[in-house]
Amino acid sequence: MLGGAGILLGVAAVPAQAAEVSYKTECIPPAISGLPAVQGTTKVEITAPAEAKVGDEVTITWKFAQAASKNPDVLDLDKDTVKPSGTLKAGGAQTASIAMEGPRQNPAIPKNSDMKLSDMTGRLKLTAAGDVTLTPDAYTINVNKPISTDTKCTPKETVGSSATIKVTAAGGSTPTPTPTPTPSGEPTDSATPSPTGSGTGGATGGDDSGGATGGGGQTDFTGKQVSVAYACKTPIGDKNATSPVQINARKSGGSYALTVTFGASVMDSPADIPADSVKPSMEVALGGADKGTVHVEGPTNSGPIKSGDPIEVPDLKGTYKPGATGRSTLSPGVLTVMALGTTTTCTPATSEVSLTLDTSEQAGGASGGGSSSSGSGSTGSASGGLAETGSDSHGALKALGLVAGTIILLGGAVFTFMPRGRTR
Repeated sequence: MLGGAGILLGVAAVPAQAAEVSYKTECIPPAISGLPAVQGTTKVEITAPAEAKVGDEVTITWKFAQAASKNPDVLDLDKDTVKPSGTLKAGGAQTASIAMEGPRQNPAIPKNSDMKLSDMTGRLKLTAAGDVTLTPDAYTINVNKPISTDTKCTPKETVGSSATIKVTAAGGSTPTPTPTPTPSGEPTDSATPSPTGSGTGGATGGDDSGGATGGGGQTDFTGKQVSVAYACKTPIGDKNATSPVQINARKSGGSYALTVTFGASVMDSPADIPADSVKPSMEVALGGADKGTVHVEGPTNSGPIKSGDPIEVPDLKGTYKPGATGRSTLSPGVLTVMALGTTTTCTPATSEVSLTLDTSEQAGGASGGGSSSSGSGSTGSASGGLAETGSDSHGALKALGLVAGTIILLGGAVFTFMPRGRTR
């Protein structure tokens, strides 16, 4: 029994070795952020047994001595919200990719302070006699509040080995080397948007007045799709977005049920999005005979959205009660979005008419004020998705595209992102 115990303790009895290595690192923010890659230096310390035998399974520890960047001056990270994972490369007598992972364990990390990342550990079964070198490779940082987001970092230079295990043959024989590859880090989602296009597309009438009302007992009125250039105020700065928008109406008595749709507006979710966390709204601008605005809004996302799954901009709906008699125009107005505590407001550069209606004044109607402050530049109140900030050819509004203010800064603040113009 004592002899057996001696064998079991053999590996543990060999002193562990620890060595630090530093390397230039590039960390990539989510594609929708529009933020540049961050360049920094990673310093890690690898601890492993100095000696072991073929057949032993050894535990290796990766300790972050220095992260690639500080937490930007954007937001504080809560306690126990950051989790590292990565890959350690074995070389020399044995080749393998060793999965390393640390617990979601960190102190609260204030803005503009050093990142505190937990130690990562992994295991390697030794299969060949000789010197086995250990070299740090790519790693991923995950933040799980309020949603799960990843920051992925890769070496930008050849990294030197940080530790070496001297492996001797067990029982005088050397087994045939067998690589033991292990998946590294967390999987990278790469879904392809599948545009559905919620707009009805067809316009009624061929002039710039938009879709116009018909005579008789017509109740359904289809507006024309107009391209709206938005100037957006986001939590991470000013951005421009262009989106096809269409306003349709259904008459009920003297009022109109409005539906605002966005053409070809689908994107992939950059992270896991909780249910009921995104809800857009707009102030439709009135012109012609009537004045003011009409508030329309869409539903929140009814269920959670997985990272990589497509996100659609929902239709926005509201009721227009005319405040004047005559030909009244309706144009896409200010789009306001609140999502997970952030607010984005997008104002049209110009007012382009999507729909024209022959209206009759109703008591308490919109003229002189409407459902909010008059004019196309009014600011509505709402909560929800965001506009496209990239240069995609379809130029559609993309839900959550500007939620970068939350998604990017919560995932990106992990130690790699800083708003454009403030990158270290």
